[in-house]
Amino acid sequence: MKLLLRARQKYAELHATGVSYRAMSRELGVSERVLYLFRREMHLPRRKRGDKPGHPYYGRKKLSLVRWGLIPSWAKDASAAARMINARSETAATKPAFRDALKFRRCLIPADGFYEWVRTGKTKQPYCFEVNAGELFAFAGIWDRWWDPSGNAVETCSILTTTPNTVTSAVHDRMPVILDPDSYDLWLDPGMQNVTAISELLKPFDGRLMRCYPVSKRINHVANDDEGCSRPVEVEQIQNRLFS
Repeated sequence: MKLLLRARQKYAELHATGVSYRAMSRELGVSERVLYLFRREMHLPRRKRGDKPGHPYYGRKKLSLVRWGLIPSWAKDASAAARMINARSETAATKPAFRDALKFRRCLIPADGFYEWVRTGKTKQPYCFEVNAGELFAFAGIWDRWWDPSGNAVETCSILTTTPNTVTSAVHDRMPVILDPDSYDLWLDPGMQNVTAISELLKPFDGRLMRCYPVSKRINHVANDDEGCSRPVEVEQIQNRLFS
Protein backbone atom coordinates (compact mmCIF):
# COMPACT_ATOMS: atom_id res chain seq x y z
CA MET A 1 0.00 0.00 0.00
CA LYS A 2 2.83 2.43 0.86
CA LEU A 3 4.56 1.68 -2.45
CA LEU A 4 1.33 2.36 -4.34
CA LEU A 5 0.83 5.64 -2.45
CA ARG A 6 4.36 6.80 -3.30
CA ALA A 7 3.80 5.85 -6.95
CA ARG A 8 0.59 7.88 -6.96
CA GLN A 9 2.34 10.94 -5.52
CA LYS A 10 5.24 10.63 -7.97
CA TYR A 11 2.81 10.22 -10.86
CA ALA A 12 1.18 13.58 -10.05
CA GLU A 13 4.60 15.26 -10.21
CA LEU A 14 5.57 13.59 -13.50
CA HIS A 15 2.15 14.23 -15.08
CA ALA A 16 2.77 17.98 -14.86
CA THR A 17 6.11 17.70 -16.68
CA GLY A 18 4.71 16.13 -19.85
CA VAL A 19 6.67 12.87 -19.52
CA SER A 20 5.15 10.10 -21.63
CA TYR A 21 3.03 7.40 -20.03
CA ARG A 22 5.48 4.75 -21.23
CA ALA A 23 8.37 6.53 -19.49
CA MET A 24 6.33 7.02 -16.31
CA SER A 25 5.33 3.36 -16.34
CA ARG A 26 8.98 2.28 -16.49
CA GLU A 27 10.09 4.73 -13.78
CA LEU A 28 7.28 3.95 -11.35
CA GLY A 29 7.09 0.22 -11.98
CA VAL A 30 3.34 0.19 -12.62
CA SER A 31 1.30 -0.44 -15.75
CA GLU A 32 -0.09 2.35 -17.93
CA ARG A 33 -3.57 1.16 -16.89
CA VAL A 34 -2.71 1.98 -13.26
CA LEU A 35 -1.49 5.42 -14.36
CA TYR A 36 -4.81 5.97 -16.11
CA LEU A 37 -6.63 5.09 -12.87
CA PHE A 38 -4.39 7.52 -10.95
CA ARG A 39 -5.33 10.30 -13.38
CA ARG A 40 -9.05 9.66 -13.02
CA GLU A 41 -8.86 9.43 -9.24
CA MET A 42 -7.02 12.77 -8.95
CA HIS A 43 -9.08 14.46 -11.72
CA LEU A 44 -5.94 15.59 -13.53
CA PRO A 45 -6.39 16.94 -17.08
CA ARG A 46 -6.46 14.34 -19.83
CA ARG A 47 -3.14 14.09 -21.62
CA LYS A 48 -3.10 14.79 -25.34
CA ARG A 49 -0.37 14.53 -27.93
CA GLY A 50 1.99 17.40 -27.14
CA ASP A 51 0.01 18.32 -24.02
CA LYS A 52 2.82 19.52 -21.77
CA PRO A 53 4.13 22.85 -20.46
CA GLY A 54 4.38 25.29 -23.34
CA HIS A 55 1.75 23.51 -25.44
CA PRO A 56 -1.47 25.52 -26.16
CA TYR A 57 -3.70 22.84 -24.59
CA TYR A 58 -1.73 22.51 -21.35
CA GLY A 59 -3.54 23.82 -18.27
CA ARG A 60 -6.21 25.62 -20.29
CA LYS A 61 -8.87 27.32 -18.19
CA LYS A 62 -12.62 26.85 -18.41
CA LEU A 63 -15.74 28.24 -16.75
CA SER A 64 -17.90 25.67 -14.96
CA LEU A 65 -20.95 25.56 -12.70
CA VAL A 66 -20.27 23.68 -9.47
CA ARG A 67 -22.20 23.18 -6.24
CA TRP A 68 -21.03 25.05 -3.12
CA GLY A 69 -20.17 22.61 -0.35
CA LEU A 70 -17.34 20.21 -1.19
CA ILE A 71 -18.01 16.47 -1.30
CA PRO A 72 -14.69 14.55 -1.30
CA SER A 73 -14.40 12.00 -4.11
CA TRP A 74 -14.09 9.20 -1.54
CA ALA A 75 -17.18 10.22 0.50
CA LYS A 76 -19.85 7.54 0.98
CA ASP A 77 -22.67 10.06 0.57
CA ALA A 78 -23.31 13.78 0.07
CA SER A 79 -24.07 14.57 3.70
CA ALA A 80 -20.69 16.24 4.30
CA ALA A 81 -21.39 19.05 1.82
CA ALA A 82 -23.16 21.32 4.31
CA ARG A 83 -20.08 21.29 6.55
CA MET A 84 -17.63 21.87 3.69
CA ILE A 85 -18.66 25.24 2.27
CA ASN A 86 -15.46 26.75 3.70
CA ALA A 87 -11.95 25.41 4.30
CA ARG A 88 -9.48 27.02 6.71
CA SER A 89 -6.38 27.92 4.71
CA GLU A 90 -4.12 27.26 7.72
CA THR A 91 -5.09 23.56 7.89
CA ALA A 92 -6.42 22.67 4.41
CA ALA A 93 -3.13 21.05 3.41
CA THR A 94 -3.44 18.50 6.24
CA LYS A 95 -7.18 17.76 6.23
CA PRO A 96 -8.11 14.60 4.28
CA ALA A 97 -11.15 16.30 2.74
CA PHE A 98 -9.14 19.23 1.34
CA ARG A 99 -5.45 18.33 0.94
CA ASP A 100 -5.59 16.70 -2.52
CA ALA A 101 -7.91 19.42 -3.81
CA LEU A 102 -5.52 22.12 -2.59
CA LYS A 103 -2.65 20.44 -4.40
CA PHE A 104 -4.34 19.33 -7.62
CA ARG A 105 -7.78 20.98 -8.01
CA ARG A 106 -7.76 24.72 -7.38
CA CYS A 107 -10.24 27.15 -8.88
CA LEU A 108 -11.32 30.79 -8.89
CA ILE A 109 -14.80 31.62 -7.62
CA PRO A 110 -15.90 34.98 -9.08
CA ALA A 111 -17.93 37.43 -7.00
CA ASP A 112 -18.63 41.13 -6.69
CA GLY A 113 -19.40 41.05 -2.96
CA PHE A 114 -20.16 38.90 0.06
CA TYR A 115 -22.28 39.22 3.19
CA GLU A 116 -21.70 38.82 6.91
CA TRP A 117 -24.14 39.22 9.79
CA VAL A 118 -23.59 41.21 13.00
CA ARG A 119 -25.55 40.36 16.14
CA THR A 120 -26.50 43.28 18.36
CA GLY A 121 -28.54 42.15 21.34
CA LYS A 122 -31.43 40.12 19.98
CA THR A 123 -31.20 41.43 16.42
CA LYS A 124 -28.87 40.66 13.51
CA GLN A 125 -27.84 43.07 10.77
CA PRO A 126 -26.30 41.97 7.44
CA TYR A 127 -23.37 43.85 5.88
CA CYS A 128 -22.12 43.71 2.31
CA PHE A 129 -18.37 43.67 1.62
CA GLU A 130 -16.98 44.85 -1.71
CA VAL A 131 -13.63 45.35 -3.42
CA ASN A 132 -12.96 48.70 -5.08
CA ALA A 133 -16.60 49.82 -4.86
CA GLY A 134 -18.12 46.76 -6.48
CA GLU A 135 -15.35 45.51 -8.76
CA LEU A 136 -15.39 41.83 -9.78
CA PHE A 137 -12.92 39.72 -7.78
CA ALA A 138 -12.19 36.02 -7.15
CA PHE A 139 -12.20 33.86 -4.04
CA ALA A 140 -9.57 31.13 -3.72
CA GLY A 141 -11.49 27.90 -4.23
CA ILE A 142 -10.84 24.17 -4.33
CA TRP A 143 -13.05 21.58 -6.02
CA ASP A 144 -13.68 17.86 -6.26
CA ARG A 145 -15.79 15.41 -8.25
CA TRP A 146 -18.03 12.86 -6.49
CA TRP A 147 -20.13 10.14 -8.09
CA ASP A 148 -23.68 9.70 -6.81
CA PRO A 149 -25.38 6.28 -6.52
CA SER A 150 -26.82 6.69 -10.03
CA GLY A 151 -23.36 7.17 -11.52
CA ASN A 152 -23.73 10.92 -12.12
CA ALA A 153 -20.72 13.17 -11.55
CA VAL A 154 -21.29 15.91 -8.97
CA GLU A 155 -18.70 18.69 -8.95
CA THR A 156 -18.49 20.69 -5.74
CA CYS A 157 -16.29 23.38 -4.22
CA SER A 158 -15.18 25.08 -1.01
CA ILE A 159 -13.99 28.63 -0.42
CA LEU A 160 -10.74 29.01 1.50
CA THR A 161 -10.81 31.34 4.50
CA THR A 162 -8.16 33.25 6.43
CA THR A 163 -7.81 35.73 9.29
CA PRO A 164 -9.75 39.00 8.90
CA ASN A 165 -8.35 42.29 7.63
CA THR A 166 -9.04 45.74 9.05
CA VAL A 167 -12.47 45.92 7.40
CA THR A 168 -13.85 42.45 8.10
CA SER A 169 -12.47 42.15 11.67
CA ALA A 170 -15.22 44.50 12.88
CA VAL A 171 -17.88 41.88 12.11
CA HIS A 172 -16.16 38.48 11.96
CA ASP A 173 -13.04 36.60 13.04
CA ARG A 174 -12.60 35.04 9.56
CA MET A 175 -12.86 36.19 5.96
CA PRO A 176 -12.79 34.46 2.56
CA VAL A 177 -9.46 34.49 0.75
CA ILE A 178 -9.62 37.07 -2.05
CA LEU A 179 -6.76 36.52 -4.49
CA ASP A 180 -4.74 39.28 -6.05
CA PRO A 181 -5.33 39.20 -9.84
CA ASP A 182 -1.58 38.84 -10.36
CA SER A 183 -1.82 35.47 -8.56
CA TYR A 184 -4.59 33.96 -10.71
CA ASP A 185 -2.31 32.16 -13.16
CA LEU A 186 -0.14 30.66 -10.42
CA TRP A 187 -3.20 29.54 -8.44
CA LEU A 188 -4.66 27.79 -11.49
CA ASP A 189 -1.36 26.32 -12.77
CA PRO A 190 -1.73 22.49 -12.68
CA GLY A 191 2.04 22.19 -12.64
CA MET A 192 2.29 24.11 -9.35
CA GLN A 193 1.97 21.42 -6.69
CA ASN A 194 4.16 23.02 -4.04
CA VAL A 195 1.55 23.44 -1.31
CA THR A 196 3.85 25.58 0.81
CA ALA A 197 4.32 28.08 -2.03
CA ILE A 198 0.60 28.04 -2.89
CA SER A 199 -0.33 28.65 0.75
CA GLU A 200 1.63 31.91 0.66
CA LEU A 201 -1.16 33.31 -1.52
CA LEU A 202 -3.81 32.64 1.14
CA LYS A 203 -3.50 35.90 3.05
CA PRO A 204 -6.01 38.56 4.15
CA PHE A 205 -6.85 40.93 1.30
CA ASP A 206 -5.72 44.55 1.61
CA GLY A 207 -8.39 46.27 3.70
CA ARG A 208 -7.61 49.62 2.06
CA LEU A 209 -9.17 48.27 -1.15
CA MET A 210 -12.41 47.15 0.52
CA ARG A 211 -15.53 48.71 1.96
CA CYS A 212 -18.60 47.47 3.81
CA TYR A 213 -22.09 48.85 4.43
CA PRO A 214 -25.39 47.62 5.93
CA VAL A 215 -27.97 46.04 3.63
CA SER A 216 -31.55 44.83 3.92
CA LYS A 217 -32.41 41.64 5.78
CA ARG A 218 -34.19 40.47 2.65
CA ILE A 219 -30.93 38.74 1.70
CA ASN A 220 -31.88 36.10 4.27
CA HIS A 221 -34.50 34.68 1.87
CA VAL A 222 -33.22 32.61 -1.05
CA ALA A 223 -36.11 33.79 -3.23
CA ASN A 224 -34.58 37.28 -3.21
CA ASP A 225 -31.85 37.28 -5.85
CA ASP A 226 -31.61 40.76 -7.34
CA GLU A 227 -29.55 43.93 -7.12
CA GLY A 228 -31.71 45.20 -4.27
CA CYS A 229 -30.00 42.71 -1.95
CA SER A 230 -26.77 44.71 -2.08
CA ARG A 231 -28.37 48.17 -1.95
CA PRO A 232 -27.19 50.17 1.12
CA VAL A 233 -29.65 50.89 3.93
CA GLU A 234 -29.44 53.31 6.85
CA VAL A 235 -28.50 51.72 10.17
CA GLU A 236 -26.69 54.66 11.73
CA GLN A 237 -26.80 53.60 15.34
CA ILE A 238 -25.32 50.15 14.71
CA GLN A 239 -22.81 51.42 12.19
CA ASN A 240 -21.48 54.14 14.51
CA ARG A 241 -21.00 51.66 17.32
CA LEU A 242 -19.14 49.17 15.09
CA PHE A 243 -16.88 51.44 13.11
CA SER A 244 -16.32 54.51 15.31
